[in-house]
Amino acid sequence: MTVDAGDTPETLDRPWTVHYTPGTTHDLDYGTATLCDQFDRAVRDHHDRPATEFFGRLTSYSELGSRVRRAAEGLRLLGVDKGDRVAVLLPNCPQGVVVFYAALRLGAIVVEHNPLYTADELEAPFVDHGAKVVVTWNVITDVVQDLANRPGTAIEHILAVDLLDACPTAKRLALRNLPVPSLRASRAKLSRADTHTPRWAALETGPELDFSHPYPSSTDVALILYTSGTTGTPKGAMLTHANLVANSTQGKAWVPGLEPGRERFLASLPMFHAYGVTMCVVFGIAQGARLQLVPTPDMDLIMPIFAKELPTFIPAVPPIYTRILEEADRRGISLQGIRNSFSGAMSLPADLIERWEAATGGLLVEGYGMTESSPITVGNPMSTARRAGSIGVPFPDTDIRIARKDDPSEDSPAGEPGELLVKGPQVFPGYWNNEQATAETLHDGWLRTGDVVVQDSDGFLHLVDRLKEMIVTGGFNVYPSEVESVLRTAPGVADCAVVGRAASGGGEQVVAAVVLQPGASLDVDAIRAHCKASLAGYKVPREFVELDELPANPMGKVLRKKVAEAINP
Repeated sequence: MTVDAGDTPETLDRPWTVHYTPGTTHDLDYGTATLCDQFDRAVRDHHDRPATEFFGRLTSYSELGSRVRRAAEGLRLLGVDKGDRVAVLLPNCPQGVVVFYAALRLGAIVVEHNPLYTADELEAPFVDHGAKVVVTWNVITDVVQDLANRPGTAIEHILAVDLLDACPTAKRLALRNLPVPSLRASRAKLSRADTHTPRWAALETGPELDFSHPYPSSTDVALILYTSGTTGTPKGAMLTHANLVANSTQGKAWVPGLEPGRERFLASLPMFHAYGVTMCVVFGIAQGARLQLVPTPDMDLIMPIFAKELPTFIPAVPPIYTRILEEADRRGISLQGIRNSFSGAMSLPADLIERWEAATGGLLVEGYGMTESSPITVGNPMSTARRAGSIGVPFPDTDIRIARKDDPSEDSPAGEPGELLVKGPQVFPGYWNNEQATAETLHDGWLRTGDVVVQDSDGFLHLVDRLKEMIVTGGFNVYPSEVESVLRTAPGVADCAVVGRAASGGGEQVVAAVVLQPGASLDVDAIRAHCKASLAGYKVPREFVELDELPANPMGKVLRKKVAEAINP
């Protein structure tokens, strides 16, 4: 399927460009390259350098290129053609990188899914995109087989990936053959015996795709990622080759100090998330970086990598940065040498920035994006000009509007909160098979983010909250993030989430779910007094509910909808 990519808008006033890091170009040349072109260039320019690292095993760009060409031919022989969807359900692993670029080489569309989802959660997306070929982790082949037997899905071929195939030989043999309980437990986390499902590995060892096979075009859809936002209904966001190449190009301009072929990217973010797939599988490969792949952001997997060779670039979320600091300190591992770190998906606390930069000697900056924008549209400059508490300024060739919350056609007054609208070459063309949702999200060519922001006079943006998670109480608007930022500094509070509860007389009440620090007890009076010192009375939670933990997505982002379900009767 071919669609028009999000065009770069006519040049508008962009006062924020004065904050760009020296060397960051304001207007970029994106050309007509595809992700396949980027991959081929990386293989050609960095052929003898490591492309992936997995449990210590290195794969060179030359070997990765050969495996991609062989896998592409294997998929072609299964009938995969231009525009077909290839579903992928894998934790981070080298095979995930191979199938991504192999499918794209054929002009097919990759559809990434969370491998931990149940068949019930996957059914609607699979009925929607109609993938005939599924490449899946061998631990969950039963789930995919269940899907294949359900009416409405179109699955014809299931290929099982064994993560042990990507491990170093000694580790692979030990995990498979030694009858040691601890090894047996480790093996169970990575692999499961499956003698009935065809193995993906066979495709990587067959003949290579003929070089004359036609390439996709930049306007072709490359990737579909399902996002439900606050509606709960999965929608397949289509990202074109041009969208993803644009965001990769913008990323390179944003971090001018990157050295192609010499960087090491920690790839702990899941590839089924826009942040993970773009920053690592797309951007990392385009830079000829070594992807230090871990199937899950477990510190027992990350710390051995750090002890051997530190990454130079880390895209992650605040909880991962916190755990790295704690574990590195506990294990006596120095973090000096991690030059650039980028944080997204949730608010980045100022004290975490200070601790991280002191420990690494590098920079940690916050950015913002969403699946529909490939994903990054806003970021803090990768320099000391970065501003704690702000999501930053728009990326190159990216324009924004701050619209009235009740009417996206009208701008909010300067300095007032409003919904963030975005235009740029990274903005998606729409949702798969869903014209209505596309029309609701793209307003006169502007992407409606659903996020409320405030812009400083010099262009820096501050995220206030999700538009649909705003609480209306007594006629006043309450933004949960503002209340949460105060609550997190209350005595005894480790974490929190603020939601609305329907009030008997109409409107809502502000309710806070809190996770307490070890040994602390819930002192409602003390916490309420703490809040009153910083918040207007109508913003102070009327009720506090203690939870052992807050429900979160695989990125660690707290799911307020799930919190509301847990605490509301």
